[in-house]
Amino acid sequence: MKILKVDEKDNRIGGIQKLKAHQEGVLHRAFSVFVLNDQGEMLLQKRADQKYHGGGLWSNTCCSHPTQDNQLKKQAEDRLEEEMGFTTKIGKIGTVKYKLQVGKLVEHEYDHLFIGTYNGNVDPNPEEVSDHKWMALPDIEKDLKDNPGKYTPWFKVLYSKLKNKFNVD
Repeated sequence: MKILKVDEKDNRIGGIQKLKAHQEGVLHRAFSVFVLNDQGEMLLQKRADQKYHGGGLWSNTCCSHPTQDNQLKKQAEDRLEEEMGFTTKIGKIGTVKYKLQVGKLVEHEYDHLFIGTYNGNVDPNPEEVSDHKWMALPDIEKDLKDNPGKYTPWFKVLYSKLKNKFNVD
């Protein structure tokens, strides 16, 4: 799959194969979705074991790479349905740029962040997700400190940057 290679200001400068971008640490566009319920819990997914990086680790509700410049929000909503089996309205809450080593691969992303609310059934795609759970925000905060190895590196970065938006002390 070809994804969008971007510059430091998120301007598209070409396309690149997803695996190659992660092997070479090329800056590329991504999106991350965070879904909360009315009880203030966040929906986490455990990435399927066969994922080429981050497999078997807990992460935010959904994340991926857009393949087009336009319709970023629609692509994030579509991916949420593909991975987690439901749809909900989401809104953009910002962007974060990071570069992280993930095993032998590099996550160098200009990440567009979305948040939504949902209270219904979750039916994850087993090719993408091996488990899921709703978790109270203070419990996520504590578990990230106590068991950081259970989580994807990008979720740890994103959560630390977003926790104020979730009203976690």
